[in-house]
Amino acid sequence: MSSFIITGGKHLSGELQVQGAKNEALQVICATLLTKEKVTIHNIPNIRDVNNLIDLMSFIGCKVRKENEDTYSFLCDDIDIDKIYTEEYRAKSTRLRGSVMLVGPMLARFSKAHIPTPGGDKIGRRRLDTHFNSFEKLGARISYNFETMSYDVEGKSLKGVYMLLDEASITGTANIIMASVFASGVTQIFNAACEPYLYQLCTMLNNMGAKISGVGSNLLTIEGVSELKGTEHTLLPDMIEVGSFIGLAAMTRSNIRLNNVSWQHLGIIPEVFRRLGIRIEKEEDDMIIPSQESYEIEKFMDGSIMTISDAPWPGFTPDLISIALACSTLAKGSVLIHQKMFESRLFFVDKLIDMGAKIILCDPHRATVIGNERKYNLRAIRMSSPDIRAGVALLIAAMSAEGISVIDNIEQIDRGYQNIDTRLNKIGAEIERVE
Repeated sequence: MSSFIITGGKHLSGELQVQGAKNEALQVICATLLTKEKVTIHNIPNIRDVNNLIDLMSFIGCKVRKENEDTYSFLCDDIDIDKIYTEEYRAKSTRLRGSVMLVGPMLARFSKAHIPTPGGDKIGRRRLDTHFNSFEKLGARISYNFETMSYDVEGKSLKGVYMLLDEASITGTANIIMASVFASGVTQIFNAACEPYLYQLCTMLNNMGAKISGVGSNLLTIEGVSELKGTEHTLLPDMIEVGSFIGLAAMTRSNIRLNNVSWQHLGIIPEVFRRLGIRIEKEEDDMIIPSQESYEIEKFMDGSIMTISDAPWPGFTPDLISIALACSTLAKGSVLIHQKMFESRLFFVDKLIDMGAKIILCDPHRATVIGNERKYNLRAIRMSSPDIRAGVALLIAAMSAEGISVIDNIEQIDRGYQNIDTRLNKIGAEIERVE
């Protein structure tokens, strides 16, 4: 297990290049299974979850080649599908949540899939009903083995159908899209997730020969085709990392420029941080967060307390709730943070409270933050990273605190952020990685 030793109180200044989008990478890498031709993907981040998925793809026979620092080619022309029933596959697939998105392309191309209960963040219930109920509507049969905690999916002749999803699940929508591209007839998915990741996945599949319309909306229409060809694809910048660096700049009173953030795909993210009083400037496709000695949380027009809540896209992404909460601890004013999706995601606030933050955890989904207006600094403590996003929120808090903090279990942070210590140290941070 590795740890970060953080010397707080440093003001950062400089430029950061935003990594490729983690969530998009997991989807489009799984989609390479849908063709026997080569697919080249650019801007792939060097992070633990993505690397584990690449290793899993290699294990079942995909020829993966690293073309340069952030470009990989995938050639899935000779897949040994029976390897999915081995213990080694089980061990590899349970390392990451994204492995569940292999089910859709396996079902579409090989008429069967096997998936152990996937891993990932422990942030509450993350049910798979949307995935498997939709596979059944396409004509697949699902069975669950309670002893091995694994799912088997079989379906030799999938047929297009209209379906209304019970929730706008991002991974569920991606899985259903990939399962449907070869289904006979027309598949319609209503209440589909429409995050930029799904826009990118559908665009890549259409470039491969799929027939998907309604891309970017919550109603997707997929006309089945018989095969897909190869393509080249470039990942978007990671909007979650953009939001994380906005919070970092605000809490550490730093002046940071983020290069090539793809503003048109950030949605409401910049506006939510502006509501917390954080200045954000646009210069072509770059984002500048200037140094601020203080920032004040807005109130609603009637004078009531501001509420920051997550919602399906184009609402505020739940992956940035932890960052918004941490930022609020040093602001002037109060805010209600409402995390609707996961009932355990706010449980990291006890560590911020130990650092001196004023937070009332109302229930598993809501926390009220009373900003300290920078009247005093947060205290340095030792803590452990519970999940990717909370881990980065704690890292940012530690960087703003007085003294030396230690964060254990930083493997969680490494799952989603590429060399974050090295990159931040280059612009003035003092973070040491120790085993």
